[in-house]
Amino acid sequence: MVVGEVVGARRESVALPMSSSFVVAAFAAAVVAQGGYYLPGRVMSGLLVGVALVVARPRPNLLAALAGAFALWAAVRGLLEGDVLSSLSTVAATGVFAGAVLVAAQADRAQRELLATVVVGVGALVALSGWVAVVFRIPSWTTVAEGLLRAASTLTYPNAAAAVMAAAAVLSLVLKPTPLTAATGFLLCTGIGATMSRAGVIALAAGLLVLCVGWGWQRTAVAAVPPLLGAVIAVGALLPSVRVEDEPRPLVAVAGLVAGGLVAVGLPRLQRFAVPVVVLLAVGGAVAVHGFADRLATRVSFSSPDRSGATGAALELVSRSPVFGTGPGRASFFFDAGNQGTRVMRYVHNEYLQVLVELGAVGLLLVLGVVAAVLIALWRGRGTSLWAGATAAVVVVLVHSGFDFLWHLPAVLIIAGLCAGLGFPSTRDGMVEGVEG
Repeated sequence: MVVGEVVGARRESVALPMSSSFVVAAFAAAVVAQGGYYLPGRVMSGLLVGVALVVARPRPNLLAALAGAFALWAAVRGLLEGDVLSSLSTVAATGVFAGAVLVAAQADRAQRELLATVVVGVGALVALSGWVAVVFRIPSWTTVAEGLLRAASTLTYPNAAAAVMAAAAVLSLVLKPTPLTAATGFLLCTGIGATMSRAGVIALAAGLLVLCVGWGWQRTAVAAVPPLLGAVIAVGALLPSVRVEDEPRPLVAVAGLVAGGLVAVGLPRLQRFAVPVVVLLAVGGAVAVHGFADRLATRVSFSSPDRSGATGAALELVSRSPVFGTGPGRASFFFDAGNQGTRVMRYVHNEYLQVLVELGAVGLLLVLGVVAAVLIALWRGRGTSLWAGATAAVVVVLVHSGFDFLWHLPAVLIIAGLCAGLGFPSTRDGMVEGVEG
């Protein structure tokens, strides 16, 4: 009897495949190394994903072919401009994304659930470190903008941190409901608020909408309301500390985090009392946020003169070379900033437009082909809760990429690739087109 129980326990135990472990390590390394933006982080994350591919030996597919074609086009454009090295970052970025997709897609259902849990856990650590950085004024993990302290975590870029958290947040909602998953979802939503990223909030809303369609409105609401409401409380308590000229209020922030966490974990257990409690807390949170509205004026507006100016400059460059682009890494955006004179920006804060500028219509069509291949494969894999969360996470990154330069950070590309692979049709556990038989 005891032997049978031991054997059964061993059969039920799940471990990540070695290839998936290498991709998770690449994700963690990129997160720690400022998102992998600089050379050491890019090299480390790229090598780890490369090792994962060698171990996994995935079969080539349409996604791999399109991603390879895009990387090849970037290399050709760099060669034609006399600087092939300028294309290496684009080639590497394409490789880590496609590699993460192909490796994650090889996992079976149980392994995918474990992989999703690990991804959410890393995202929660990013969120917590960002919150701590704002509360305790850690310069290297925060960014000051318009006099406000914004959480940047170890990625050191608030918008990229928000993208990672938002993707992990929607994925967390479909995991098995436990106090731990409720707490991680709450931390992720709180972290997004701490970044004060407008694009992060928009992308999160888009992901939740996709989750409602793919998973059901009722299930999404039941899963999303507690962490979102808890985050409103925690972020409301954080607001007295976000303005640089004010003294930080760590006790208020910690009390708000604890209270928000208790709401996120405890609200589902209130049952019939949940609705009035939700209404009461939502009204209270709205009042608190309204009280600090004057401090957040620059973050609740959709106006962004610098991005508008860079977009205009980008469109002008496109008009000069619409088909082939300027070449990888060769675009700079000059525009008139009024009293501040002429400004120059390296990125246009829209990855689709950035590709069009640097690699022309050819490059953009190849990128859209990669996106289409991902979405088609995700559609074929439909049918499970994890699929709905993974698809929503991919949409989060796709939407957010229209507002910020995210494809230059391997951390964002790897989490997007992992989430895409989690939603692809299974290749190992007997599932057909992702629907349980």
